[in-house]
Amino acid sequence: MVKVVVHTDVRKSQINKNIYGQFSEHLGRCVYEGIWVGYDSPIPNTDGIRNDVIGALKELRVPVLRWPGGCFADEYHWQDGIGPYENRPRMLNTHWGGVEENNHFGTHEFMRLCELIGAEPYICGNVGSGTVYEMQQWVEYMNNGGQSPMASLRAQNGREEPWNVKYFGVGNESWGCGGNMRPEYYADLYRRYATYVRNYTSESVYKIACGPNTADYHWTEVLMREAGKFMNGLSLHYYTTGTGIWEKKGSATGFTAEDWFTTLKATLYMEELIVKHSAIMDKYDPEKKVGLIIDEWGTWFEVEPGTNPGFLYQQNTLRDALVAGINLNLFHEHSDRVQMTNIAQIVNVLQAMILTEGANMVLTPTYHVFNMFKVHQDAHLLQTHYVSPSYSNGTDEIPQLSISSSVDANGHIHVSACNLSHADSLTVDLDLVGLSGVEISGQVLTASELDAHNSFGSPEQVAPKVLEGITVEQNSVRFSLPAASVAVIKIVS
Repeated sequence: MVKVVVHTDVRKSQINKNIYGQFSEHLGRCVYEGIWVGYDSPIPNTDGIRNDVIGALKELRVPVLRWPGGCFADEYHWQDGIGPYENRPRMLNTHWGGVEENNHFGTHEFMRLCELIGAEPYICGNVGSGTVYEMQQWVEYMNNGGQSPMASLRAQNGREEPWNVKYFGVGNESWGCGGNMRPEYYADLYRRYATYVRNYTSESVYKIACGPNTADYHWTEVLMREAGKFMNGLSLHYYTTGTGIWEKKGSATGFTAEDWFTTLKATLYMEELIVKHSAIMDKYDPEKKVGLIIDEWGTWFEVEPGTNPGFLYQQNTLRDALVAGINLNLFHEHSDRVQMTNIAQIVNVLQAMILTEGANMVLTPTYHVFNMFKVHQDAHLLQTHYVSPSYSNGTDEIPQLSISSSVDANGHIHVSACNLSHADSLTVDLDLVGLSGVEISGQVLTASELDAHNSFGSPEQVAPKVLEGITVEQNSVRFSLPAASVAVIKIVS
């Protein structure tokens, strides 16, 4: 048993709802088939966007959606994706499978998707192969409500009113696929490009600089020193593999208990990255004006056998659910600095929320975690103390429990908890300091097999259920977490 003390009267940072952000790239079947089926498709759609996916994403309350990449962003030229479809030039998607991109899903289509699901758009601009002028014109096209050539072009293409895009990324992975740049060079380039991401309304565009790859602390140092005062956010990318080794990522299914342990240990590395990068940011930005934007994270396994290696299609199991829960709890705990995250990716790619196959759609275990945890969006983090028991594989150990608590605008408290152990249940005693006379309910996500997953034939193998056996005595709540489980407890006083 582990005792967890929740100080219900000690509010810490607000958990920015954008921590629950998503990412959609022109990669594999994410956009085409996963989101966009076209106006003439027999699959039910609204303006070419499939209705089942719209409904699932609205339920998830997706706060912000990143697009068009990823690596694709730095070879994407936005004017190829506007105007009549028959006039849009085709291109080769050199990063992802070498397939043809017809540009049928462009700026207007993406903005319509965001409107339909209620998300803010987060645009990633082309620094790697684009020009300052091209980026300036795109921002003008999207945001200028006055008279200008780009505003006139937008109206000519069917949109009179501007979209007033709030979030704009100046390049993607400029240390790698976005140009193989040195931080010193990119810092100067960022300052130049960001200058021309103009404000066309009273609300300034939130400018996000390309940050480090995993543990490249030198990159963070240089960017904060040389360009920190010109940015609102600095990105960080980190993916969890099944082996802890990038070159051999392991399988999404059919893994062992040892693989389970290794994967969860690898995802816990996220906290060290947040702490160390935040410490550098604190040196140059002690008031925490610059947000840490973890706009690519999640599991990355080998692709499903028989699929295009460049499409990054992988199954999604109970293990992915634990990875999602652990990371979201970590982001809550560091929400004084972490202001947005975007899991990769929303449909059919890597750790997806949704999988599609033709007209069929299935919700993944990761989707269910995001749906259970959405109660934390914009809530206030509560001071929480506990000492987790250890979970060991015989040679190494990690904490067995991951937990976070918050209070929402209605005064309702939610506690999200993950039992990392693949074999042992865990009893949790919540001591609710400053609260008594409470009503409790809970949901749990678990399964009998570690690689349990939802398929088109069996879409409910991993789905939330009522957490039974919760007991309450004055200000103490006790519940049991099954092995390999994610739970959310609701407390109403």
